[in-house]
Formats: sequence, structure tokens, C-alpha cells
Amino acid sequence: MSDTSESGFDPNPPRRNFYGRRHGKTLRQSQKGYLSEDLGELRPRGITLQDNPERTPVDPAAIFCNDRPVWLEVGFGGGEHMVHMAATYPDINIIGCEPFINGVAMLLGKIRAAGVTNVSVHPGDARDLMDVLPDASVERAFLMYPDPWPKARHHRRRFVTPEHLRPLARVMRPGGIFRVASDIPDYIRQTREEVPPAGFETLDDTAVAWDDWISTRYEQKALREGRPPHYVTFRRL
Repeated sequence: MSDTSESGFDPNPPRRNFYGRRHGKTLRQSQKGYLSEDLGELRPRGITLQDNPERTPVDPAAIFCNDRPVWLEVGFGGGEHMVHMAATYPDINIIGCEPFINGVAMLLGKIRAAGVTNVSVHPGDARDLMDVLPDASVERAFLMYPDPWPKARHHRRRFVTPEHLRPLARVMRPGGIFRVASDIPDYIRQTREEVPPAGFETLDDTAVAWDDWISTRYEQKALREGRPPHYVTFRRL
């Protein structure tokens, strides 16, 4: 039985997931409205296995109807960071991927409130998007407070593993920037170990946030619970 969201989107990925649940608490009526009224226009076509079983490449210029630089956020959570980046850098396009439908609904509300138009929202697995993006088509990527998968037997589910990092490296242009933020020391350890061999060099590894950073609700929760955040920056070789 497939798992269909309230938006009518059924990701059903056949691979080992690097993310957790797809659904949370019952959506508010306003959030259901965002999904039914806004998601269709913002969702890129030809990304899922159902929509594009041949995995025909999708040109980002066709998604946005322009050829501005493309940024990618893997797992945008509640959408604070993605909308902040879209508003701060209006001359770029940013695609966000998030399987958690409650997070998608929250992002759509923030997009409405901010009035940003340089965004696209894939409510599913980032790997499906990376499968069909052309080589060297992404200039910047973000992995902000990813699911930590704290149990040792689940560490291979983390995004910072070769099965996820190699496709990311393929779609990123040489010189492109990849940012990772987490409050989990072991996640940062694995990030340091596994990202460079995938085709990146480390530029910065610090407890000081980026100049254009916005503290998300996940970061605020971590700080309240005594877990200091860490920020690592890589460059695609």
C-alpha cells in the first residue's frame, strides 16, 4: 500500500531512507490550504520515479523559466533557512527537498508570507531530484540539521555517506559550496570523514555561524537543550 500525503503526492522511495517520518500531527486548515493551493505550482515536474521512470534529465532552467544560479537545500525542515536565503539572494534560484509533509506545509506558509518567487519545492526524496539534475548544475547546497540517526547501526542512513554524497558531488559545479550544520558531534565527525573523499575540500569547520545564517527552530531547540551547533563548509573540487 502506498503512503500518499495530504497533497496527493506519493514519494514511496525504494531506497534506504536518510530521513525519518513523512507525517506528523494533523495539519491545520491553513496548512492544508497551502498544500492544495500552492504546492502544485511550486513543485518541479519530472522528478519522481512515478513521473519520470526513464530518469530523463530535468533542466533547472525549465523549472524556473530562467538561467539564474541554482542552489539546493536537502531537508529544509520548517523552511526558515530556505526562505531566508531566497529573500537574501533574489538573483538565485533555490530548490528545497523535504519528505516530511508538515514541514512542506510550514515552508509554503513562509513562502506566502515572505513573497519570494525564486523557489521550487520537491516534497520528497532529494535523491530523486539529484538523479535527474544535469552534471554541475548546482552552485550551492545546504544540509541543515539533518536527521541524526543516533544509533550506531543506523549511521549508514545519514546523508553524509557515499551513496548520497557522490550524487551530490555529481550535480555540483566545481567550486560550488556545500554547507552542513548540526548539533550532533558524531554527525559532524562523520561529515568531516566522509564528505572530502566524495570530491570536496574543507574550507571551514567552526562553532561560528555563517554571516548570512538564520537560526532555525531546530537550532534554537538544540541551544535550549545544551547542544552547541557546529558549521562546516566544503568546496566541490
